Amino acid sequence: MPRMWPALLISMIALAGQASQAADDLGRWHAGPYSYSDEMGGFAIVAISGTGSAQDPVVLTQEFFSASPVTVVIRAERPIRPQHMEGDFANGIIYIRTEAINNSGLPWLEFEFELQEVRGEPSIFGDGLSFDQRRTDSVNISSDRFEEFSRDYEPFDRLLYRNGTVDPGETARFDFLITDFTPRWQFFLVQDPTVPFS
Repeated sequence: MPRMWPALLISMIALAGQASQAADDLGRWHAGPYSYSDEMGGFAIVAISGTGSAQDPVVLTQEFFSASPVTVVIRAERPIRPQHMEGDFANGIIYIRTEAINNSGLPWLEFEFELQEVRGEPSIFGDGLSFDQRRTDSVNISSDRFEEFSRDYEPFDRLLYRNGTVDPGETARFDFLITDFTPRWQFFLVQDPTVPFS
């Protein structure tokens, strides 16, 4: 009987860890001062971790059921303090890694991210929301499946990964930095895989 206690304790710890990764009652997944939601459908967030700092980026694991564009709703869940690097504030700076599981049934040839302050409207250069528009280098942008990327700031804030492929059942990793120098309590990250034309 005593030999069962270590196994039971390990199981309880594992279950506690799984519970901490679950969405809250509103379907929001929390990481650092922001929450992330798949409420607009077409995909599912399956795990999240990290705080969003350079040393501890948000790791957002998602399962894609189709090759249609999908949208993550990102909300500030702490007081907003622009570029305030100390304390638990929504400061407009999020280092993020998204792990995209391709369960669409089609290969992905490119993958595009777009930021929007207002759902369905382009995020213009002057609104402060971008994929780190103040830098021209690629130090914060990478992927394990795509060799190249390009960024557009007008008339959209878009980040396109290309020159690669993600077959059905495979997972692609994308790293980037979101900056919002006039932080809003809510904004949107549109994700759009490109599939072969028939």
